[in-house]
Amino acid sequence: MALFDFIRSRAGLPVAARAPAPDARPARAMRAAARAIRSAFSFNAASSDRLNGTIPAALPADWVITRNYRPLVARSREQAMNNDYAKAFLRMCRQNIVGPNGIVMKAAFKKADNTLDADVNAALKDAFEEWGHKLNADVSGGQSWRSMQGAAAVSAGQDGEFFFRIVTGKDAGPWGFALQVIDPLRVPIDYNVDNYNQKNFIRHGIEFNRYGRPLNYHLTTVDDGEAEYQYAGVGYITVPASEMIHGFRRDLVGQKRGLPWMATALFRLRHIIGFEDAAIVNARVGASKMGFIQWKEGQGPQDDEADPDMEIDAEPGAFPVLPDGAEVSPWLPQYPSGEFLPVFKTLLRGATAGMGVAYNNLANDLEGVNFSSIRQGTLDEREHWKELQEWLTEDLVQPVFEAWLKYSLLAGRIKVKGKPLSPVLFADLKKAVSWQPRRWQWIDPSADVAAAVDSKNNLLTTPSRIIREWGGDPNEVFAEYAADIKAMEAAGIDEKYILAAMNQKLVQPVNSQGSHPNS
Repeated sequence: MALFDFIRSRAGLPVAARAPAPDARPARAMRAAARAIRSAFSFNAASSDRLNGTIPAALPADWVITRNYRPLVARSREQAMNNDYAKAFLRMCRQNIVGPNGIVMKAAFKKADNTLDADVNAALKDAFEEWGHKLNADVSGGQSWRSMQGAAAVSAGQDGEFFFRIVTGKDAGPWGFALQVIDPLRVPIDYNVDNYNQKNFIRHGIEFNRYGRPLNYHLTTVDDGEAEYQYAGVGYITVPASEMIHGFRRDLVGQKRGLPWMATALFRLRHIIGFEDAAIVNARVGASKMGFIQWKEGQGPQDDEADPDMEIDAEPGAFPVLPDGAEVSPWLPQYPSGEFLPVFKTLLRGATAGMGVAYNNLANDLEGVNFSSIRQGTLDEREHWKELQEWLTEDLVQPVFEAWLKYSLLAGRIKVKGKPLSPVLFADLKKAVSWQPRRWQWIDPSADVAAAVDSKNNLLTTPSRIIREWGGDPNEVFAEYAADIKAMEAAGIDEKYILAAMNQKLVQPVNSQGSHPNS
């Protein structure tokens, strides 16, 4: 009975007639059908129960970057300074993405008759190599072009991104064109304005148009005197997007700033060092055979006589004299024993999987591997490095070259036989240039070379492609072959020895009857 019906009955008032209760069977049937549909067309990972109650909500890329950028970068830099494996990963990034020679330019500009113009190609390559010296390439004169490529790879691995500012004019050094390395923290991640200048918006310190194309970069100033404007008590300068080179790998749709490549591995790397430190301290204490001083009843010092700051040194081979009434209670820690390596390797394997490198290479651990396993792991890792090489070429090398080429042509810095190249050739020269990243030695040289020769002989590949896979320039290799042959001929070396030096066999001519002339 409802409350108002009870009051009416007590007061002698007529009780309203109740409506008949609805049949609950259709509702139960509908709920059962809904449960059946959910169970039949749902992912287990999307279910919400007592085991999956902490599944996070999906967030836009801007929110993810704003929330996680600063702590991830701070922890990544801390690990790079204190963790040997994090430092080794950054070294591997520099060595495998850039290498000892950097990403090298290959020029193949052609004449009107479709033959290579050796003079133009040589002039272009020589000019770019001359600019690459540290006094020309770096506005501060501290890094060469190759060194700045390595700095970009390390910055991406540690901070998730890199920034370079293009500087031209008299302040840019002898060439008039130089790069300035910008710390990513100078582009503040928390500088966001929704309606900037009534038409644009600022996200993470970068000004975009409504389609998401960068227009300007707002950098915090190093010197307060150079600030163009103040925002929230911080001085800023505005740099046009045409003067900035910003590179990062995009993992999320709409992502505008990069996250450290070690982001997923930082948790394990931190615990690896803590686990290792605890094991080392415990092993050292155990090896020192340290014990506790235990006083017999009634013979220890009084509470007011006890030294609260008393220290006990654990030194191997030391037998201190104990006072009267004191005895040693041994403490012999057995850890670490057999469980250290399994836990350590499991943590490090997970970290290397997130960083995209092979465990054996990062840990310098070749225990238990054979030729087949190390070959497969190395080949997989090299494919990862090749992908990052292409990324660095697209985000840094090619934009820098195009800006350098435009400036150098206008300034008349590229000359062929003393005559500057015309700026009209900019588009053709840009198309004629390709880039050769570093390559690696073959794991099994004899087997890999034999396989390459067989592929060439069966028309599955070409000599030029094999040379490029080795990391060389086919045009340079062929030119060296021709120069070597001419030098040997000029020295009077017989042709058969020249062919033997080129790993070729003399083929005797066959007469018209098909028999050998010496038969």
